[in-house]
Amino acid sequence: MAHEQTQGALDKEAMKALRSERKQWVEAASAKSRESRKAIKAVKEFLAKDSATVPEIAEAAGLPTDKTLWIIATMRKFGQVAEADKDGSYYRYALTGTDAGDE
Repeated sequence: MAHEQTQGALDKEAMKALRSERKQWVEAASAKSRESRKAIKAVKEFLAKDSATVPEIAEAAGLPTDKTLWIIATMRKFGQVAEADKDGSYYRYALTGTDAGDE
C-alpha cells in the first residue's frame, strides 16, 4: 500500500512538471480557440439577420475575407449554412436552422 501512495505522489509530480513545462503552449491554444469561437459567433449573428456574401460577412464581422471563407466552408460542411442565391459573382449564404453548434 505504501508503494501505491509513493507511485501516486510521483505521478502527481510528473503531471505538475508537465503542466508547468507546457503552460505557454496551452495558453496560446486556449487563446486561439477563444478567438475562433468569437469569429464564428460574429458570423452566425450576422447571418441570423439575413443571407449575405462572404465579403459582406467579413466586413460586418470585422474579419479578413480569407478567414471568413474558411469559417463559411466549415459551417457549410457541417450543414450549418447553405448557399442561398447568387449575387453577381458571389453566392449568398444563409443559416440552415440545423445549427448544432450554438453556444
